[in-house]
Amino acid sequence: MDIGFIFINAIVVACIYGLIAIAVSITWSSLGLLNLGYGFIFSFAGYGAYLMSRMLSDNTVVVLLAGVLTGALGGIIICLLVFIPLHDKPNYTLRGMVGTLAISLMGSQALLWWFGPKNKALPEIFGYWKISIGGTVLTSDKIGIVVCSIIMLIFVVRWMKSSRRGLEIRAMMMNPHAASIVGIGIRRTGFYVMAITGALAGLSSVLLSQTYYISPFSGITPLIKGVSIALCGGLGSVQGAVIAAIILGITEALTSRLLGGQYVLITQFLVIITILIIKPRGIAGILDKAREQ
Repeated sequence: MDIGFIFINAIVVACIYGLIAIAVSITWSSLGLLNLGYGFIFSFAGYGAYLMSRMLSDNTVVVLLAGVLTGALGGIIICLLVFIPLHDKPNYTLRGMVGTLAISLMGSQALLWWFGPKNKALPEIFGYWKISIGGTVLTSDKIGIVVCSIIMLIFVVRWMKSSRRGLEIRAMMMNPHAASIVGIGIRRTGFYVMAITGALAGLSSVLLSQTYYISPFSGITPLIKGVSIALCGGLGSVQGAVIAAIILGITEALTSRLLGGQYVLITQFLVIITILIIKPRGIAGILDKAREQ
């Protein structure tokens, strides 16, 4: 068994799905919204990057930026259609979850109507080169996925720690009620939250599309895995999401290598169920009691 190969694949999987899991955690902890619309955002961003590569340039920076910006736009659309109308209404958490799921399903159908059922492929934006380290071959797409994910995560963390809007989001994540009392606008902050988390999902879409094709419903599996990782790590905990992404990435890599890809979801959910039985609140997250009511 090639340990290096399994380790690299685990890190790549963790980077891709971890971006969505972090987006789910940030949205939940700051807005109290379990956003199931990331499936639509994922597909929407993939098509945005595809159109840009066909109409303008297939340059690496252009395609990546197109996916990130289209993802941010998708997040803003969900904010306008779901969060703004519902955030101060009774049963907001349940209504928001149903509303974002409806947007995801309707958006995917709209993409199917507009682009058709035929899969689309993004260009190989990271090239075709490869290097060998200690007998383990690292291809350009895997290196590009890991590097881009780390850069994006560092950017988001630094922005949230240094900018005024980022500090407002952090305050919302710590205590939404206290943040609103001191004058932080929930609706205005919601736009920034949904844009930045949509950008994370958009980058995830472009990175995963280096391996798989883009289709109207290509966001369903990443959504399931992203939400599962967020739950496993503890909703609201970015650190927990990162740890859970690595654990489930290792699980997926081992399962694919030893049993076959058809068993990946089975083993992943067995791991998630085991973790939640042992620690019901996830690896590192502690749910706000207000969210549970």
